[in-house]
Amino acid sequence: MAVTVKECLELQLLEVEMLLSMFPKRGEFSLDADAVPSIQRYLRTADGALPPQLEYRIALDVGEAKVELQVLLPHMYPQVAPQLFARSDALHRQQQLQLNTRLASHISSLDSGELCVCEAVQWVKDNSLPFLENSKASSECASKEVRVKGMLHRMWIYSHHIYRQELRKKIFDSAKKLNLTGFCLTGKPGVICVEGLRENCDEFWRVIRYPSWKHISCKHVENIETEGSIDHLRLFQSFEDLQFQAHGDYGLRNDYHMDLGQFLEFLKEHQSGHIFQILFGVEGKLSDN
Repeated sequence: MAVTVKECLELQLLEVEMLLSMFPKRGEFSLDADAVPSIQRYLRTADGALPPQLEYRIALDVGEAKVELQVLLPHMYPQVAPQLFARSDALHRQQQLQLNTRLASHISSLDSGELCVCEAVQWVKDNSLPFLENSKASSECASKEVRVKGMLHRMWIYSHHIYRQELRKKIFDSAKKLNLTGFCLTGKPGVICVEGLRENCDEFWRVIRYPSWKHISCKHVENIETEGSIDHLRLFQSFEDLQFQAHGDYGLRNDYHMDLGQFLEFLKEHQSGHIFQILFGVEGKLSDN
């Protein structure tokens, strides 16, 4: 007999209860306050739209470091595999990639149809330490070398639109946390520019796309090498909330188009006029004054 979505969601809630008993301290287990109630409401009625996918984070102590396991559950989990991602500020990008590759391989080896987040938690606790130790050794070796070169990484990101407040909050919070400068152009279309260290730009790109953001692409990347600090290469002094005069319907959908002439002026003021054609495929024309 085929397993239903309702049965899968009931199992997901049971697993959340187990995890809450395993991680009762404040900050160990984090999920949105309405995540479980929204699933419970759906289970009571079993009709209407599906609730949002269950998403939560588990903070683990591994040696002297913290490792966070990010979990996103498809509606049909455990019949389909969960999306898992382990991250730590103590891990270099390569070690983090290797850790997650090993984690994915382990989860895929388990019996399908079984709850496996608890198993993933235990695996991360048991297997993260070698990656953390390798990362620490690499840092110590690198600190002994004379670093005379720096690299500024700049990403130009295009989206069909950017409206939602929670999405904008994620964008601005991530940019601030990762010491990135640039801007976010709200409206339709939406444009984001971030500049800073490459690993920070890559992390920003991963965070804002997680778990999934449709209609978004990185249109252009610039890398500029310099000696010493990269700060003098930045085109922006902060991460700006960019909004221009808009045209269109201000109804419930906020389906409005930004004045791209003003946007072109802004780009030219920041030595980036050439980016307009890369983003939109046409040469820009300045707005009439």
